[in-house]
Amino acid sequence: MATQETSAQKLEAVKNAMIKQGDVVKALKAAKTAKEQVQPEVDKLLALKEQFKQLSLLDDGAGSKFDRASLESLLLKRFFYAPSFEIYGGIAGLYDYGPPGCALQNNILSLWRQHFILEEDMLEVECTNLTPEAVLKTSGHVERFADYMVKDTVTGDIFRADHLVKQVLGQRIEDDKKVQSGNAPKPAKGQAKLEPLAAETRSEYELILETLDNYVGDELRKLIRRLDIRAPSTNNEVTDPVLFNLMFETQIGPTGQFKGYLRPETAQGHFLNFKRLYDYNTGQVPFASASVGKSFRNEISPRQGLLRVREFTMAEIEHYVDPNGKKHSRFNEVRDLVVPLYSADAQQAAAGPTRMSIGDAVEKGIINNETLGYFVARIYLFLTRIGIDPARLRLRQHMSNEMAHYACDCWDAEIESSYGWIECVGCADRSAFDLTAHTKKTGEKLVVREALPEPLIEDKWTLEVNKKTFGPAFKKDAKAVQGFLDSMKIDEAWDEVKLQELKEQLAAGSGKTSITGTDGKTYELTDNLVTIEKKTIKSFIREYIPSVIEPSFGIGRILYQLLEHAYYRREGDDEARHVLRFPACVAPIKTLVVPISHSGDFNPFIKQIVTGLRRSNIANKVDDSGSSIGKRYARNDELGTPFAVTVDFQTVQDRTVTLRERDSTKQIREKIPVILDIVKDLVEEKTTWKEVEARFPAFVSQEV
Repeated sequence: MATQETSAQKLEAVKNAMIKQGDVVKALKAAKTAKEQVQPEVDKLLALKEQFKQLSLLDDGAGSKFDRASLESLLLKRFFYAPSFEIYGGIAGLYDYGPPGCALQNNILSLWRQHFILEEDMLEVECTNLTPEAVLKTSGHVERFADYMVKDTVTGDIFRADHLVKQVLGQRIEDDKKVQSGNAPKPAKGQAKLEPLAAETRSEYELILETLDNYVGDELRKLIRRLDIRAPSTNNEVTDPVLFNLMFETQIGPTGQFKGYLRPETAQGHFLNFKRLYDYNTGQVPFASASVGKSFRNEISPRQGLLRVREFTMAEIEHYVDPNGKKHSRFNEVRDLVVPLYSADAQQAAAGPTRMSIGDAVEKGIINNETLGYFVARIYLFLTRIGIDPARLRLRQHMSNEMAHYACDCWDAEIESSYGWIECVGCADRSAFDLTAHTKKTGEKLVVREALPEPLIEDKWTLEVNKKTFGPAFKKDAKAVQGFLDSMKIDEAWDEVKLQELKEQLAAGSGKTSITGTDGKTYELTDNLVTIEKKTIKSFIREYIPSVIEPSFGIGRILYQLLEHAYYRREGDDEARHVLRFPACVAPIKTLVVPISHSGDFNPFIKQIVTGLRRSNIANKVDDSGSSIGKRYARNDELGTPFAVTVDFQTVQDRTVTLRERDSTKQIREKIPVILDIVKDLVEEKTTWKEVEARFPAFVSQEV
């Protein structure tokens, strides 16, 4: 795996150098520089392009060579996606989806809604992208949603610090492999000869790469200095790492007084609407809300295409559950599902993933609870259904040092591609962090109220507000002071230690003390405004803040990994043909309709076929171009179209057409209504092509 990651890093460095060199050539040509001065720069650009092409031939993890450059060329040619604002030079980390890219994403999202929202009876919401600063302060994003960055001390080029360490150490390991195998290139003029690494040094580098997330702040600074990490293209020193908040800041309204951010996740909209969702669900728990929408992260150094971008589509679920009972009613449905689990303990021991049933993982405490285990299983089933290769999919548990500030357990669905193992789905037990934080900040009780079968009798310290004096004393500021008092609760129960401390402060201050309201202002609290005493409480209602299990899907990342897993080349008579092996359920176009010529006799049959497909909600395309039938098949194989219906002269005679399957290229021939029914069953996954082949005789024809 280290080979794939370091090769990807080197490829990225060459790609960046190629872009910069292209800018140099453009500038020289724009300035009408003499040809003899431009040509050497053009030669450098051509050399970089060739180097990029060679480096793109990477191991795909299955023993064959994966040609990423060919895939990316295909995706651009067929306009699956392309850099945004391309004719203005583009902006790193921003992409536009073309027709097949939009259709592929929409099909993935449609299946996601079926698999989760409909199957689990979730409540879908759509919330605003703009978020006030106060919300994200409370959630912890203003303080903690940041990465460390460094700058080249001479050029000012910016790098994400951990990525730079990974790139430099990865390159040193790659160079050592070349030296050890005798394949080290001759040093360029002025460059030092590559020397082999000591065995302990290489082992240290590999360990650092495995545990890089452990290095933050001063530890990261010391690591950069000790290992002499420098800017790769210039060999200049870099600055000490500093935190950079990844949220896009903006102003809401014309006055400039209301700071906001483009949301870094969709989750906060769910939490702020919890009361309405809870009421809509008639006060029943557990339940889940779900949403699909854009999120924004101002990445320090966007790279790797759709894998690290600044604007992206997320699909998120917030499942609300009793913190004292995280069992799931449907857990038995997935208990026996065997999945590749890469636990924190296995990572710590430098071991690999273990195939284990979800039931065993929960029983052994590897996965924290049934609800978390249930969603881990459902995530695995969804990804494999849309076409992710199970052999290149693993479920990795976060180690304690990389756990998000709100999570108590978290698993990532990681998918392997030519870029290495990439996190595409996170499934976190957020506990009650967000709802508790927003309750304390606003004073609004985001709680579940549950009737107890028998009353609960307890002796508790309590605080009661004197409503007659409290309101007049604070007037419009009463809510901020009430928010401070409510902050002394834990899951809606008074923190008895804090109440006793406040009582002591009032006593020590002759009946008064200073407190800070939720608005940040200082207020004087007196003992005539509140009563703090120990009481025997008889409760008929249990009030609690629910825990939240959150599966979060990065749709762009999943889409790109699917493209890599679907791509292969099929040898043809003249050249290799590119194919995207999409399952029919996600293919942008399900069926190609191909008339063998421009004969007007074919039109009624084409209309009959297209009408039948549309009535079955099957996306289709008629290709009546002048190209040969073989080239038209090949062109649509590149789009991942799984089936093709061909209308020929025999159709006019007996109303039969052929049906071709993309991957086998085999065909059958039947009457049009039969073919339409077969296609419908194939698209709806009611049958398979193997079953179709078993039922109908093969039709043998010669592809041009």
